[in-house]
Amino acid sequence: MIKPWLAAARLRTLPLSISGIIVGCSLGNTYSKLYLTDYFSCCFGCPPVWKSVLFWLCILTTIGFQVLSNFANDYGDGIRGTDDDREGEQRMVASGIISPTQMKNAMIITAIITLLLAISVIYVAFGSENFSYSILFLFLGITAIIAAVKYTVGKSAYGYSGLGDIFVFLFFGWLSVVGSYFLYTKSLNFEIFLPATAIGLLSAAVLNLNNMRDRIKDKAHGKNTLVVKMGSQNAKLYHYALILGALTCSLIYVNFNKNSSYESYIFLIAFIPLVMNMIVVGKNIILKELDPELKKVALSTFLYALLFAIFN
Repeated sequence: MIKPWLAAARLRTLPLSISGIIVGCSLGNTYSKLYLTDYFSCCFGCPPVWKSVLFWLCILTTIGFQVLSNFANDYGDGIRGTDDDREGEQRMVASGIISPTQMKNAMIITAIITLLLAISVIYVAFGSENFSYSILFLFLGITAIIAAVKYTVGKSAYGYSGLGDIFVFLFFGWLSVVGSYFLYTKSLNFEIFLPATAIGLLSAAVLNLNNMRDRIKDKAHGKNTLVVKMGSQNAKLYHYALILGALTCSLIYVNFNKNSSYESYIFLIAFIPLVMNMIVVGKNIILKELDPELKKVALSTFLYALLFAIFN
């Protein structure tokens, strides 16, 4: 019975969800000079931050948020009928493999576990000395849980009104990168908003591809995504802007970072498949053929995060 739950968790989305954490924690560790190397000695040869308890707690918490979001998406679209005869991966509630009640219970359990993980992150990062920061991040954690559920669940589900791109950009980009950076430094560095914006834009590009693929069925079921609102051709132009915007932000950060070297530009390797994706999107006519492109962009974003974190 575990296979349907793994399918509902949509494991292929997890690398994208942790990309911002990898970038934010690595930059935060570098700027704070907190080389926490007492743990996870098996990570020999990895960046020091990858050996810290805080880093792995952040990773687990983010995975919890993503799985919760995927469960809620499966539940919300399933009970609305949006996932009937959908392209791409089969959805568990829509197919009847998992009942709405079972999925709702799974959402509650996942939300509780994720909140406990978030509290653990807050305690490890701030202890008892920074109560105001702890309250702020607890509020952000609860907000993230609500946002994960409200994407497709409820009468005011924002995924059905074209606001999904904004929330993905904010939570996958700014909150993920800048938030995890703050956990290490206890301060804000506005330069960090450049790589945070890059991650946010690439994450929005994945959602845009998903919405381009599902445009016709979404429109028929009243799911007014940004793609449905702007139309197919404008969605392609928007997609180009997202990827090129991410590239621009990354180059600006590296060029103005006084500690940068030639190695700092290795992240450009990740943009090779992204440029290829732009070509495929430009030529696309059959919407279901966009499905493999989601994995390409998601894994390219993950590769970008790894290279950017290691060499910057």
